[in-house]
Amino acid sequence: MAIRTPDPYPGWLSPEDLYEARNRLPMLYVEAVPVRLDPLGYVTEVGLLLQADDEGNMMRSLVSGRVLYKETIRGALLRHLEKDLGALALPQLPVSPVPFTVVEYFPSPSQTGFTDERQHAVALAYVIPVAGECEPRQDALELTWMSPEEVLSGPVQMEFVGGRGELVRQALAYAGYAG
Repeated sequence: MAIRTPDPYPGWLSPEDLYEARNRLPMLYVEAVPVRLDPLGYVTEVGLLLQADDEGNMMRSLVSGRVLYKETIRGALLRHLEKDLGALALPQLPVSPVPFTVVEYFPSPSQTGFTDERQHAVALAYVIPVAGECEPRQDALELTWMSPEEVLSGPVQMEFVGGRGELVRQALAYAGYAG
């Protein structure tokens, strides 16, 4: 499965260099679970991207991407949120860049339950409130806002790959959703 978002900052690593780096060391990522909140700060909706893999299989994904060399975590979060949700999404970045969890992805099944067949990756995961209008990124077919109940339902959980359904479950628990 090769899902790629066009990189607006080409030149960081060539595709060949990135392939070599992924085979030699863990890559650092940020992942964001976009949410809409009610006036009391409770999660009312979760934003999920719908994508197709190389074989045409449909899957749900989150805002995600690499942290560039000399880029801050906050900068990487904002860049990927704007790239994946559009410039008018109005994400509310946290005051402190402390993630709700750190996810370890391995190229084959492991004790973490998270996989990314391309690489060994470490992702800092955040719940990010979004207040504006969102447009899905170029390689996403749509952005769907769902209630927490819908996101945690069996059919939607089965649409995630690599353990990301569990990551969304953890994000909702972190945000205080007890459903």
